[in-house]
Amino acid sequence: MSPQEWSVVYFVVAATALLGSPGPGILSLVAIGRTQGWRDGLRYYAGLQLGLATAAAASVAGLASLLIVYPAIGRAMTTLATLYLLYLAWCIARSPVGTEFGERRTLAPVWSGFALGIANPKAYPAFASLLTSHTLLAGHIADGLLKWSLLVTVILIVDIAWLMFGVSLKQARLNPLGERAMNWGFALLIVTAALWEIRW
Repeated sequence: MSPQEWSVVYFVVAATALLGSPGPGILSLVAIGRTQGWRDGLRYYAGLQLGLATAAAASVAGLASLLIVYPAIGRAMTTLATLYLLYLAWCIARSPVGTEFGERRTLAPVWSGFALGIANPKAYPAFASLLTSHTLLAGHIADGLLKWSLLVTVILIVDIAWLMFGVSLKQARLNPLGERAMNWGFALLIVTAALWEIRW
């Protein structure tokens, strides 16, 4: 392969490792897949992808630098994302189990996924580090568009895999106590991720 092709491969591998590791968005995807199932999980997934694609586009355009110049914007985004994650964790912890399973309410509208995707300030440094890692094409616009396309493709693939993992957990045959324990476990993981967002 040519040096340019190797740069593309390296970029994709780095993006997969960085964006595919569990964080608030991925934990929420798995939890919603587990508690809500495939159909409602896809709605949340679609919103999350739109939000992340928008955040990646903003990073390509250099708008992420606003978070450095105006840190209050980043703090406000962190607060909003954290509040939603805490609400989501509360809903997941209280999700119906056992014979109540069919009575569960939808917790995963498209807009909530979009809000989390675009309001997570930790996504912006991740995108920025990837975007500045290598030059894949000559020309700023062409290079930015290629990197954005690769980022969106990676996010689409890794996030659908995590959602499928969550849905597969939904099929696990557990007694109501085991289901409740799993729901609480996911809720605690999401709370931990939300508090970690505030810490950093």
